[in-house]
Amino acid sequence: MLIAAGILCLLIWGYLLFAHGGFWRIFAPAFAAPTQISAPRIAIVIPARDEADVVGRAVTSLLQQTFSGPLHVFLVDDSSSDGTGAVARNAAAAAGKPDWLTVIEGRPLPAGWSGKLWALHQGVEQASRLQPEFLLLTDADVVHAAESLAQLVTIAEQGPYDLASFMVQLHCKSPAEKSLIPAFVFFFFKLYPPAWVENPNRSTAGAAGGCELIRRTALQAAGGIEAIRSQVIDDCALAARVKRNGGRIWLGASSATKSIRPYAGLSGIGGMISRTAFNQLHHSLLLLLVAIAGMSVTYLLPPALLIFSHRFIPAALGATAWLLMAVSFIPMARLYRLWPLWGLALPLVATFYLGATIHSAFKYWSGHGGEWKGRVQDPVQDQ
Repeated sequence: MLIAAGILCLLIWGYLLFAHGGFWRIFAPAFAAPTQISAPRIAIVIPARDEADVVGRAVTSLLQQTFSGPLHVFLVDDSSSDGTGAVARNAAAAAGKPDWLTVIEGRPLPAGWSGKLWALHQGVEQASRLQPEFLLLTDADVVHAAESLAQLVTIAEQGPYDLASFMVQLHCKSPAEKSLIPAFVFFFFKLYPPAWVENPNRSTAGAAGGCELIRRTALQAAGGIEAIRSQVIDDCALAARVKRNGGRIWLGASSATKSIRPYAGLSGIGGMISRTAFNQLHHSLLLLLVAIAGMSVTYLLPPALLIFSHRFIPAALGATAWLLMAVSFIPMARLYRLWPLWGLALPLVATFYLGATIHSAFKYWSGHGGEWKGRVQDPVQDQ
């Protein structure tokens, strides 16, 4: 029985390493030189609610892009109480480009919409009047590298792709962040292997909502933001609609474009996971139990076999599976400048994520699903 369990662990990690789209090979991408042959018009839309502490740097980074084409930033101030709009205007003025920014005062949130998507909808609505070829949908805490927009446009045009997005480098400075945040990105790419996302013959569709470049015509063909108005995992929902509509999508990682929003220790990171985990499982108790079993076998069983088995073969199989686990994490450790074999801690990290996923289910069942900045984004659905 223990030998069979060890073989199972080895098969799982063999499959993940060699047959799961190469999801773990997440090095900072190498790009072709950004083309200046075409410089399409870009409209940038930022939904923002109480983001005064980060939005200035985000706006400044967008106004200092090396991209040579025309661009304009539309920031939707979603009922902020901290002067978010004023901070954004001051940043644009300090950059010498006050006319490149439009601050839109968000309208009251209607029923059936999430706050972020209602803000995005209003921004896209106004930005579309400029007839841009592309829309960049980005978050108020993302500071873009100077060449980020030019790189995304080059990727979209050379693909060609209808949607191209960067998983930006998340804030990772505190001990809690270093322990847990790289694993969040690792698990994300395991769900959405970039090679499968790009492949038109596979249904897998994913995007990273902090930095999405989408053709305006593709967004319109997908039904616009309104088509995903109640989605909690809105980036992947949008990618799925674009791909189902025949569009091509691209997903990658960036080491230069970064989120500057820090996480408030273990509770802050746990809250981030809890907001979406049970929604990812379609609010299904059965899928929750399957996820718990799958994570336990994949991440907890290998070290358990090594530590607690008193027989050589099961212990050796568990050790080998655990080593493969750690090896698969090396590219992510390099991206976040961690010790190369940081992946040996993945069983402990997975335990934390399992707890946060279970907490996500209880948050949903108690009527607080997807709670973010005072709003319930994932309410219990009537049966």
